[in-house]
Amino acid sequence: LVRDVFLVMPTGGGKSLCYQLPSVCSKGFTLVIAPLVSLMEDQLMYLKSINVYAVTLNASSKKEHAKWVLASMTEKATPFRLLYVTPEKIAKSKLLMSKLEKAYKAGKLERIAVDEVHCCSQWGHDFRPDYKLLGILKRQFPSVPLIGLTATATSGVLKDCQKILSIPDPVTLTASFNRPNLYYEVRIKEASHEDSTTDIVALINGRYKGQSGIIYVFSQKDAEVLSTDMQKKGIAAQPYHANMEPEDKSRVHLHWTTNKIQVVVATVAFGMGIDKPDVRFVIHHSLSKSIENYYQESGRAGRDDKPADCILYFGFADIFRISTMVVMENVGQQKLLQMVAYCQTLDRCRRMVLAGHFDEVWDDDDCNQMCDICHCVTVDITQHAREAVQIVEMANTMDEKMTPLKVIEAWMGKGPAKRRKMIQATALSRLEVEAILIHLLLQGYFSEDFSFTPYTTYFYLKLGRKAALLKNEKHTVTMKMKRTLPVTKPVSSGGKSFICMCV
Repeated sequence: LVRDVFLVMPTGGGKSLCYQLPSVCSKGFTLVIAPLVSLMEDQLMYLKSINVYAVTLNASSKKEHAKWVLASMTEKATPFRLLYVTPEKIAKSKLLMSKLEKAYKAGKLERIAVDEVHCCSQWGHDFRPDYKLLGILKRQFPSVPLIGLTATATSGVLKDCQKILSIPDPVTLTASFNRPNLYYEVRIKEASHEDSTTDIVALINGRYKGQSGIIYVFSQKDAEVLSTDMQKKGIAAQPYHANMEPEDKSRVHLHWTTNKIQVVVATVAFGMGIDKPDVRFVIHHSLSKSIENYYQESGRAGRDDKPADCILYFGFADIFRISTMVVMENVGQQKLLQMVAYCQTLDRCRRMVLAGHFDEVWDDDDCNQMCDICHCVTVDITQHAREAVQIVEMANTMDEKMTPLKVIEAWMGKGPAKRRKMIQATALSRLEVEAILIHLLLQGYFSEDFSFTPYTTYFYLKLGRKAALLKNEKHTVTMKMKRTLPVTKPVSSGGKSFICMCV
């Protein structure tokens, strides 16, 4: 009995083997649809190393190679076992579809694997329009079994993918999200680029000296700048992003895989399916836009099942930088705030947050202290909340919109004189002010207000649905804070010293 399958398994769990191994035992070939050239190259390099013949067709394939692959698909003895293509190739190449039909009729098309199947759904974290067209495969080749693989799909996303791929009754197999060898940590990101770079360099030269890793950044410019800065500080690092020439991307990927460089400084273009086993650290220089993205990217670490670290640098300004990028996406803001909540939480195990997102029940004891959440206390921040809300209220009376950074400046007694006069300056540190402001946004005391211009999108804070509750003297606001050394200014803590985020 041939069945279609959806497989949800954590990063590094062996999903690719589920279609690679049957391919070795088949006479025909397996069609693999993958979203990124880096993913295909990674698998091709590995398969070549174990003498499994696999080929790829993508936008950068040379004409002679493409011609040979297309001709070989219908040969009596197909020379390759796996054919990797991008979804764009399926959507736009009539010649490829014609060859696939001939291979199907000749009994050469053994199975179809849709890697990163969550890309089909607009409700997933990495939607790609051409994935929505892959339903043609089951309609044209109904007797060929299809397997969809992902590490990051919720039950709702899987149901959407089922409709899109024209699979009425798949077998769905789900493994636990948990990677017990990964240590999850959130650190405060220094405001200046130089300071944050220095902190990361110190980590790599100390804890990770001589060990392989990835640093994820927000933009192509960030990748170029940070890799150059790290090179100047003696670290063998190279950038990787979508705008690079295909041969340059392949070169960086190969140099990193063969340990000629220690670190790849990359955008999300370097992510899904990367399978270097000895990655000891994945550092996020910026916030990911969703928990699914973060889980996928951090999952590049520790695929050899040995201990590895996943460190996220949480910068206040990054929230609003990314917010303007995802404003047009379905539930983009919701997903981003879930990611912010992951960073901000100090009362729940990091794994519990991940488990809840992926519909899994989690017991904190199972974490085995492999995350940075511990020794937290509840602190009353009601007065601080009133001060922050008062700043936005006063700005409203002057018909002025306030960005989060302007709110911070006014609260700390900086910026234009008219803002400094709004309220008495706080004695809190900037990190504490930022953390409290984020907490108030997540809890509904503030909400987002976007403004569009022909050139950019602005993020402003406005009063949220719960702001009015602060008028009631009996209403209180609390948040979890983590004790830290050296001593910082206390936040209504009865003389004890705390800071608002893990450091």
